[in-house]
Amino acid sequence: MKRRLFLKSAMAGSAVVTAVGAGLLTPSAVFAATADFKAKSDTAMKNASSAGKGSFKFKTPKIAENGAVVPMEVNASKMSNVTNISFLVRENSTPLAVSFNLFGAVGFASARVKMGKTSKVDALVTADGSTTKVTKEVKVTIGGCGG
Repeated sequence: MKRRLFLKSAMAGSAVVTAVGAGLLTPSAVFAATADFKAKSDTAMKNASSAGKGSFKFKTPKIAENGAVVPMEVNASKMSNVTNISFLVRENSTPLAVSFNLFGAVGFASARVKMGKTSKVDALVTADGSTTKVTKEVKVTIGGCGG
């Protein structure tokens, strides 16, 4: 039994190494440096500026001791047809921290976001074609983005 498990693991590991070597798997951090991601972040900021006041629950700490892992949670489960949930950290160099595209799912998302310094954070929820937001300020005592 252990021999089979070893062989399966070895085959899976070699497949992953081959895929990485061929460039089929690339780290997502590389995507954050592309012009495409910058355009998505700019679009999200435009949506935030024209968004209405949200009626969903947005949970985040008022004071984050470590800016490298700031927990954030949106509960929009009472809203129907939620298609996107995004978190924007206004003071980060690229404000779009995370974006979830949802298809037929309950409007709930949570993530741990990296923040460089104290900032206002927008939670955006797109439902039925309109975007709403809730804004909270998070004070960071130890910066996570090199600060």
